[in-house]
Amino acid sequence: MKIKVAVLFGGESVEHEVSIISAKQAMEALDTEKYEIIPIYISKSRDLYCGEELRDLTQYKDMDALLAKVPQVVLVKKNQTVTIEPVKKGLFTKAINTIDVVVPVVHGTNGEDGTLQGYLEMLKIPYAGCDVVAAAVGQDKVVMKHMFETAKLPITPWFWFYGHEFEDKKDEYLNKAKELGYPLVLKPACLGSSVGIVIAHNEEEFIEGVEEAGTFDFKIVVEKMVDNLREINCSVLGSCFSAKASVLEEVGKNDEILSYKDKYQGGGSKGAKSQGSKGMASTTRIVPAPVSEEQTKKIQELALEAFHLLGSSGVCRIDFMMNGKTDEIMINEINTIPGSLAFYLWSPVDVDFTALMDELIRIALERHRKKEKMTFSYDTNLLQNYSESGSKGVKGNKS
Repeated sequence: MKIKVAVLFGGESVEHEVSIISAKQAMEALDTEKYEIIPIYISKSRDLYCGEELRDLTQYKDMDALLAKVPQVVLVKKNQTVTIEPVKKGLFTKAINTIDVVVPVVHGTNGEDGTLQGYLEMLKIPYAGCDVVAAAVGQDKVVMKHMFETAKLPITPWFWFYGHEFEDKKDEYLNKAKELGYPLVLKPACLGSSVGIVIAHNEEEFIEGVEEAGTFDFKIVVEKMVDNLREINCSVLGSCFSAKASVLEEVGKNDEILSYKDKYQGGGSKGAKSQGSKGMASTTRIVPAPVSEEQTKKIQELALEAFHLLGSSGVCRIDFMMNGKTDEIMINEINTIPGSLAFYLWSPVDVDFTALMDELIRIALERHRKKEKMTFSYDTNLLQNYSESGSKGVKGNKS
């Protein structure tokens, strides 16, 4: 009997379309001899839809027409089974299908940040990738960087603040910026795909950058720009029990940092090898990255350490910054659901996309089995002997 795999994608984040492309690639990689593939699309208004038409990218050119063809659905837990139920029901309407395991391929806000993972935990269904805590930390660059700092992992000098406090504390933050030294990179704390990122070369640009980044998030991260920047990435596959690192990639860019345009709109550098349709859109990459064996080993070790520190699971991509002159290496961030699931970093080590999807599902099912053996509640009912007269001492009597 085939395992029923629901692939969740879309969502309301700025990475909505990127998620659709990643999910399309993931579904094509799944072995149809082993799995029944169930596409579940999350619209920008957070509604769920299910249907085979969702696997055809050309259908998304007319979103209204597409959503008119497929039923809006909800996931319902019935005893130990999660079913897909249509929202509009008739007298003889049946469940559309059941789900054995979920593979979330949702990037960014309310998908990659622990929100969707919490929903799946409530349904008590196995799912691939990071759990609630790891996903949330991986999305919030402020919390993530604090953890990296505490673990003494190398990161670029930085600080952060709430955007709404900037006007009242402008001098304080401008002084901090001056102390770090321009140029500086300003980022929304919880966004991805380089959206909302601004490079400030002076005080005027810093103020403009605060306004730009602040339109996407309450928290703003400020980082010292790395000189002679090279962007090197490494993927990690596994869980807290066992994990391995991939080969490295160097990502091409036209601007001072890798922009949204570079990633998805054909802005890559001419000197790098293009992945084209094999990778995420038109990002240009050199795989393996042209770095020394010693540097490769160091980056892989740091990637594994960051993965383990956050309690990550599934396949992640850890992004690094390297000073092209000094070879100094710093961790930039972790992507808990990377574009294209970073499959192109595993192909060179004989893990093709199909094998990668097999491993993600295996890890998800294994984690679920381990959690099923853990104790989360006691088989007791404190309300059996409840009385209004005794309600003042809920936590027990004082001795």
